[in-house]
Amino acid sequence: MRFDPWDAAFVADPYPAYRELRERGRAVWSEATGQWLVPHYADVSALLRDRRLGRTYLHRFTHEEFGQQAPPPEHEPFHVLNGNGLLDLEDPAHARVRRLVAKAFTPRTVERLAPAVERLAGELADGLLAAGGGDLLTAVAEPLPVAVIAELLGIPESDRALLRPWSADICGMFELRPDEETARRAVRASVEFSDYLRALIAVRRRRPGADLISGLIAAHDEEGRLSEQEMISTCVLLLNAGHEATVNTTVNGWWALFRHPDRLDDLRRHPEKLSTAVDELMRYDTPLQMFERWVLDEIRIGESVIPRGAEVALLFGSANRDPARFEHPDTLDLVRADNPHLTFGAGIHYCLGAPLARLELKASFGALLAAGGPPLRLVEEPQWREGYVIRGLRKLLVTV
Repeated sequence: MRFDPWDAAFVADPYPAYRELRERGRAVWSEATGQWLVPHYADVSALLRDRRLGRTYLHRFTHEEFGQQAPPPEHEPFHVLNGNGLLDLEDPAHARVRRLVAKAFTPRTVERLAPAVERLAGELADGLLAAGGGDLLTAVAEPLPVAVIAELLGIPESDRALLRPWSADICGMFELRPDEETARRAVRASVEFSDYLRALIAVRRRRPGADLISGLIAAHDEEGRLSEQEMISTCVLLLNAGHEATVNTTVNGWWALFRHPDRLDDLRRHPEKLSTAVDELMRYDTPLQMFERWVLDEIRIGESVIPRGAEVALLFGSANRDPARFEHPDTLDLVRADNPHLTFGAGIHYCLGAPLARLELKASFGALLAAGGPPLRLVEEPQWREGYVIRGLRKLLVTV
């Protein structure tokens, strides 16, 4: 099978194509995507830390200097929102914003959320079981991280239904070659979500609370405070990155467990394996398959010299199945002890919300595994959504 992100069969199972890419070399040019594909774990891990690459180039070059066309002016709301978030900032701006965000989004913040996360996960699991089953995606996987992020940000329950559609529309722009309709939806969602958060920030300035937005407003150091746009972009990134990855890890993980009933039965009997199991499910079927970086200064990967202005595609899904790093990489090993998967990235862009994601996943899987009554059973083989970069199922129908 060849690397083809627009082919449904490839999206459903990209791993044979990854094996072929790893055999072809350390960097493989893709005519279809116009990128250098990097499939090996060691290279992906090293390049995530290499400052000759960047998520953006605008901290050093104009579009013209870098040989790129500026995005259409009508797309500006999306690019302003995305460009001021931690995922796309580069140093020194990234270091400043991350330092200030970390003052508000601390390990204690995550610890304080733990009881609420476990309660919400239990309620959602009980609801699915009481109904005799249903779509695990919409009944458990989606509501939990949205509710947790809303709780974290202090968003009223009456407004929480807005969050998932906004996130889905914005994340459409992270796929390869998004069409104009996708861009239009992303721009509209960017404007609406930004306006909503701007109003909420204004309320928190007058009446601070115990939520993260109040913490972001208060965060400061000798270099100043976060701008309003940086706060807005941070909140949107927490929702988009935090909840899209958690949703897809949940459903992709359950689909993997249903295909390995012996592992699923063992996990039911031994819930103490849940910590290593969650990390193994993230490695085995990675929710973010590709992470793109611009080449800011010429680099060499193996025999390939990659010039400034090129784009590399770091293939997380391939790196996490690389036999040079993982023993028996195509085996689902729920007690895998040596598991430095790259699902959360590495380097300065390592996912700030990784502890929260692990907390949510352990609570979600734990609640469904421990709930009373007969175990979940798969109703039908699921179909994959269109979209390769953020890879997940359309639905996951289960019964009890």
